[in-house]
Amino acid sequence: MSAKPSNNESNDIKKDEPKNDFIRNIIREDIKEQKYEQIVTRFPPEPNGYLHLGHVKSICLNFGVAEEFDGLCHLRYDDTNPTAEKQDYIDNIEKDVQWLGFEWAGEALHASSYFDQLHAWAVQLIEQGDAYVDLQTPEQIRDNRGSFTEPGKPSPQRDASVQDNLQRFADMKDGKFADGEAVLRAKIDMSDANMNMRDPIIYRVMHQEHHQTGDKWCIYPMYDFAHPLSDAIEGITHSLCTLEFEDHRPFYNWIIEKIGFDIPPHQYEFSRLNVDHTLTSKRKLKQLVDEGIVEGWDDPRMPTIAGMRRRGYTPEGLRDFCARVGIAKADGVTDMRLLEFSIRQSLETTTARGMAVLKPLKVTITNFTEAVSQWQDLKADSVAARFDEDSQTLWLTQPKHPNVEMGAREIPFTQTLYIDQGDYEIVPPAGYKRLSPEKPEIRLRNTYVLAVTEHITDDNGDVVELKATIDPATLGNNPEGRKVKGVIHWVSADQGVPATVRLYEPLFSAEDPSSVSDVHEALNPNSLTVLNAVVEPSLAHADAGTRFQFEREGYFISDSEEHSSDKPVFNQIVSLRDSYKPA
Repeated sequence: MSAKPSNNESNDIKKDEPKNDFIRNIIREDIKEQKYEQIVTRFPPEPNGYLHLGHVKSICLNFGVAEEFDGLCHLRYDDTNPTAEKQDYIDNIEKDVQWLGFEWAGEALHASSYFDQLHAWAVQLIEQGDAYVDLQTPEQIRDNRGSFTEPGKPSPQRDASVQDNLQRFADMKDGKFADGEAVLRAKIDMSDANMNMRDPIIYRVMHQEHHQTGDKWCIYPMYDFAHPLSDAIEGITHSLCTLEFEDHRPFYNWIIEKIGFDIPPHQYEFSRLNVDHTLTSKRKLKQLVDEGIVEGWDDPRMPTIAGMRRRGYTPEGLRDFCARVGIAKADGVTDMRLLEFSIRQSLETTTARGMAVLKPLKVTITNFTEAVSQWQDLKADSVAARFDEDSQTLWLTQPKHPNVEMGAREIPFTQTLYIDQGDYEIVPPAGYKRLSPEKPEIRLRNTYVLAVTEHITDDNGDVVELKATIDPATLGNNPEGRKVKGVIHWVSADQGVPATVRLYEPLFSAEDPSSVSDVHEALNPNSLTVLNAVVEPSLAHADAGTRFQFEREGYFISDSEEHSSDKPVFNQIVSLRDSYKPA
């Protein structure tokens, strides 16, 4: 299944239209039946990596339904594994959620804040005969778990007395067991068809300092134990999870029932966000970072929110993308071009225009002085310009956006220019509409008609310079009877600023990188191309993190980490035109 926009829908998702999906319909029915005083959801990341594109969908859903139904959404860190968790991850999670445009209710919460209560409930389960301490090795526990066709084998300690189990659990808490020597397991059914119900581990020994609780604990609850009980503590009404947790729901319900709550939370599963050529395994993404395959979690090629932010994706575009994908019960794969479609839509009316030549070809205007000297007499009324004698520069004033009021910018026009190498071909291919010996004339964006009189090649036969003239009467207009097809962009060679421009392709060439056992084999060797470009001054002088449309090239952002006015760096956001054709 591939999600894409249809011909019948607007390019913009209407914000005031009620969203319809099975989760929202469940909530509407619960409200109609007055089942809860208030709808409460939560976004519960594990702080063991940076959030990625898949999390965006969960964030939009959990915070979105809370907002739509006048409810609350908590941000809770399910921080039950201190060996993999870092404060850096926590800080970036909060930054990501806020950047997407959402705010959580009250302070950010931590499952670790509930460790005392969770421990007390574990003791309650032991006292009820619903949990026991297992002294088997991890390998024995795994081997005795059984398979989909064979039941599991009970632990030798499964039928130990309540008193023995209480003592052993106390010994676990007091540090008398080494890591892996003892675990607390729920006592359910070793022959259950659902492997998650075969006496799952709910506590393990881990002599590891915790980033929130310090060295208070040497036993930590498992995620499947802490998660439903944290939901109950916080009064979560609708615990929204992706489909991989569907098989975990029976244990979710079991633990809630065994502890006992007047208003229990309920878990609902929805399809995860799968996008082609994209990997959302935090473990594998961390591998890319650790091995230096990418420059970090915020590498613009990474599907992390930090990477997408640095790439120049907009929160509005990501929210629109999630709205288009929607919420379903069955997993599918979404075309990456739909994501780019939404990002491009969000940029069209919000980004200033500018000119950047990514692969420069030198052009010398041989009649520049004579032609420009006539500009004041011949220029069209629509052209705003000034000529600087000292630098021999004609400064043209042009709007930053053709249709949206964003102010104006000055563009320097000088005797030596750069155009793109692809805009001149000695032997043009069929359908070519730019410059060639047979078609020597073209209009330079916002200025004159240019006529090539000579091309100069190097020893390899590659064109390295053009000699040309400009028609003084064509500044900003076409005189009667003067018709020239085609417009190209350009940058002054004297006043333009050298810049580093990064072009991107998908990080993975494999359509489904998760299906490739060795992540290295799924990588796209052409995921990053670095060009030595030249940009007009208004682009170079922009603040870091400013988005632009480079005319005829695409959408770009000045890099948030490396860009400066003297050493500009730009990252490609998306291409200018969409190859994606809505069905």
